[in-house]
Amino acid sequence: MTSAHQPAPARPTSRDVARAAGVSQATVSLVLGGKAPGRVSQTTAERVRESARALGYRPNLAARSLRLGRTRTALLVVPALTNEFFARVYAGAAGVAAEHDFGVVLYPSPDGTGPAKDPFASARAALDGVIASSMATEALGALHGTDLPLVMLDSDPAEPGAAAHVNLDIADGMRQVTEHLLVLGHRHVLHLASAVDTWTFGVRARALHEALRGTGTTLRTATAALDVRAGLHAAEAALAAPGPRPTAIVCDDDVLAAGACKAVRRLGLRVPDDVSVTGFDDLALATAVEPELTTVTLPAEQVGERGMAALLTVLEGRPTPHHRLPVRLVVRGSTAPPA
Repeated sequence: MTSAHQPAPARPTSRDVARAAGVSQATVSLVLGGKAPGRVSQTTAERVRESARALGYRPNLAARSLRLGRTRTALLVVPALTNEFFARVYAGAAGVAAEHDFGVVLYPSPDGTGPAKDPFASARAALDGVIASSMATEALGALHGTDLPLVMLDSDPAEPGAAAHVNLDIADGMRQVTEHLLVLGHRHVLHLASAVDTWTFGVRARALHEALRGTGTTLRTATAALDVRAGLHAAEAALAAPGPRPTAIVCDDDVLAAGACKAVRRLGLRVPDDVSVTGFDDLALATAVEPELTTVTLPAEQVGERGMAALLTVLEGRPTPHHRLPVRLVVRGSTAPPA
């Protein structure tokens, strides 16, 4: 008869795994900590994993955190939670974090440009590092003042204070848009620009101006907040203004482009027969509108993956390269030669 007070079986330890696999505890730590490549042979690593599975071994993350003096938690700061791009960045970061027994806390900055407040009583005590997307480092004063390692995504690489940068080739994306419209024959262009003053939108404006220089193209600019209604009103006013009507509207993102398409229709015109419209980001919205948007697709998940990998590299004390990821123009039904 089994006693009601019989002790539960002892939880398997890394020493048990090492004994079963015929290796040292240090080897077990390397393999199960994701640091085996280049240090432990594939055959030995697989033997360790198989022994851990057979024993039902699970790392004691709480004990590991105490030993390392870490919480194994990263903070991802984004301008807004409503934008699909940042959701995809988070998914990429969280995927890499999970592979290394890390968690990612998502934190929105108040208005997209900061300053972001310290989300905890003491970020230094609660976090291992910070990843910030599409923001300026000065907007992170409360967090950066804690001396936590900071990885910046889609931000000015010249700004000091970041341990690593992961950027998209935003300028090349705008050059691809411009070249596409010039080849179609457009020479009257409206830039529907974001009213948010950040590095990534500044790059778009500069790249568009540079790409059109010397082409004989007239370029007008209208600014709008990043929502469909604001884009609609700004585009409608610009299209109805005196002077030659723009035959193409280059928008800083897909949300503004959706507003521009509505503005064209409100004026009794058609996309792309009378006015071509381009977006930027390739959100789900880009294929939900009719006609579907010609836009620049951004590898958002990869941005998050590279950002989290960079933070892990910094925490391990290894050199961290700066990354610049390519972007690609996707041509759909919203662009055509001018009438």
